[in-house]
Amino acid sequence: MFWFKQIRKFILVLNSNASPAQIAWGIALGAIIGIMPFKTLLASLLLFFILLLNVNWSAAMLAIVLFGIISFPLDTLSHAIGYALLTKIDALLPLWTRLYNMPVVPFTRFNNTVVLGSFVLGIILLVPNYLLFRRLIVVYRERLQGKVQQSRIFKALGLTRFYEWYSRFMAE
Repeated sequence: MFWFKQIRKFILVLNSNASPAQIAWGIALGAIIGIMPFKTLLASLLLFFILLLNVNWSAAMLAIVLFGIISFPLDTLSHAIGYALLTKIDALLPLWTRLYNMPVVPFTRFNNTVVLGSFVLGIILLVPNYLLFRRLIVVYRERLQGKVQQSRIFKALGLTRFYEWYSRFMAE
């Protein structure tokens, strides 16, 4: 039931008047949280940050779930990045020591190689994810939106009536 609701919300978001930039930023920022281990202060702070920004919440939530699923194969890469940053670059060692001795910062678990590596990987992928998903949303709206709205799946999900109501409500 959870997946059904998330897919339904995302399809409605794709077909709504929300700008492609808002949706793409929601996906790109949600991807950072999805790639990271979720039970950290850093993930909670990023989630709060998403709430403050003018990005699409449904897109961010779906991205968190989907990127969370694909994050497990990326853990070895994240570990390698985090390990290199924490141990191999001597110039950063004083920074890590200073951060670890601060009152709240250790709760972000930055000293965990996977947490740090996945955060850095997410930051590296932020702009490419935004550009990719923004382009995909524009292409979807130009070429596929009409076909999807006429499809059996769209009608079977009960999106037609809700979409018509939503379109009328938003037009007023």
